Amino acid sequence: MTSETHVTKTIVTEFLEDFTQNILDSDVVVVGSGPCGASAAKYCAKKGLKTVMIERNLYAGGGMWQGGYLMPKNTVAEPANRILEECGVNLKDAGEGLYVCDSFEMVSKMLASACDAGVKLLNSTNVDDIILKEDHVEGVVIQWFPAKHMPSFMTCMDPIAIRSKVVIDATGHDSVLVKRLSEQRSGIPVPKGCGSLWVDEAEKQTVELTHEIYPGLIVAGMSATSTYGAPRMGPIFGGMLLAGKKAAELAYDRIKGVKAKGEGIKITRHAPDVIVTE
Repeated sequence: MTSETHVTKTIVTEFLEDFTQNILDSDVVVVGSGPCGASAAKYCAKKGLKTVMIERNLYAGGGMWQGGYLMPKNTVAEPANRILEECGVNLKDAGEGLYVCDSFEMVSKMLASACDAGVKLLNSTNVDDIILKEDHVEGVVIQWFPAKHMPSFMTCMDPIAIRSKVVIDATGHDSVLVKRLSEQRSGIPVPKGCGSLWVDEAEKQTVELTHEIYPGLIVAGMSATSTYGAPRMGPIFGGMLLAGKKAAELAYDRIKGVKAKGEGIKITRHAPDVIVTE
């Protein structure tokens, strides 16, 4: 017969082993598990990078769950449909290069695909800060998300740190890591928030604005859009999926460059041109 303590011991032992071997010191930390984050994490892991995805909510998936106006249907435009097809998502051709699917199928199959690729997930976890040494981001500082909601006199519990070669900010509208970095380094823009709705332009700029904004920190998807005040795209997810894939390629290139040369890749901190709606 299985005892209660054996169940507990198994959970604790397996988690701590996983944490120390696969999470504490990784290649890439992806903050946010929405369409951009899940895509970035999957493709990082597929490239052989030790990848951790962090989500502050109890569940992963971000905005993919609810579709538009709480109608559980998600849309993507070409060529992002290929990313979902790789995950086994059933898509219906809606015409004009647009595809639609059930939101819960998109979430579940994308997350399963990321898991199969080797991604490790920390849920109910808040990223409190970045590890910033000289001119390079070297990881993140984490805390249990429920602790953030304790009364103020109880919130003196210190967080812990995990290290990585690259961090990807896929936190969506909030641009959490870019905002924190902008408080400490000159030349980093203070996130403006997204501009008004413009689907075509927003889908394009979501991908174009995904870039390494500071050595070791890649801003991706809606986090990039929000950083520069570019238009929002509304309930369409293709640009975010493609931005995640691009972020994975950028992360791989940086890590490969570090391994080959023993030093960071020199980058420019200038984002592509942005069309801002005011």
